[in-house]
Amino acid sequence: MDLSAFVYPLLATLAAYALGSLSFAVIVSRAMGLHDPRTYGSKNPGATNVLRSGSKPAAIATLVLDALKGWLPLLLVRHYGPALGLQEGTQALVGLAAFVGHLYPVFFRFVGGKGVATALGVVLGVSPLLGLAVLASFLIVVYFSRIVSLASLVAAVFAPVYYLFGDGVAWYADNRVVLALAVMAALLVWRHSANINRLFKGTEPRLGQKKTA
Repeated sequence: MDLSAFVYPLLATLAAYALGSLSFAVIVSRAMGLHDPRTYGSKNPGATNVLRSGSKPAAIATLVLDALKGWLPLLLVRHYGPALGLQEGTQALVGLAAFVGHLYPVFFRFVGGKGVATALGVVLGVSPLLGLAVLASFLIVVYFSRIVSLASLVAAVFAPVYYLFGDGVAWYADNRVVLALAVMAALLVWRHSANINRLFKGTEPRLGQKKTA
């Protein structure tokens, strides 16, 4: 039995989870002398809540770094994995692991963010074209609705749909990647349950509008 076929994918998945567990909202805020984002606003350690601190540079840094930690594991597996026998299945695993790490970070008592930026990073890692399609959907919904949570939900649900529709045209779809994208979408929807409740009630804040108590 070739143990490397099991060991290398496991190590890659664990490394991706560890990277995803780096809560950059907290790290960046500490580095820039800001309050812990888990103590104000929505108490969500993500770029949107960091923006509520009044520091746009901190929010942008958080957004970029959270996206990078979703994108980087797939890039590394794609470029260096074949020599170790790592293929599409491992790419799906490391992308999902990085996303789960953001939601449940081992370094921060398993209390993480909602995963929007990290999910986008994973999608960009799967395919830049797929990432652009998902990002375009997000921006279109934000432009017309001014509701970030709604745009995030639409983009998350559309990601596996776009991937399937692109099969044989822009890429060759892998069932394991489809499953990983679908699981990420389901987790992201679940983490936005409070936002969904407010959307149905018509009380979800819009861009430029302060969140009510």
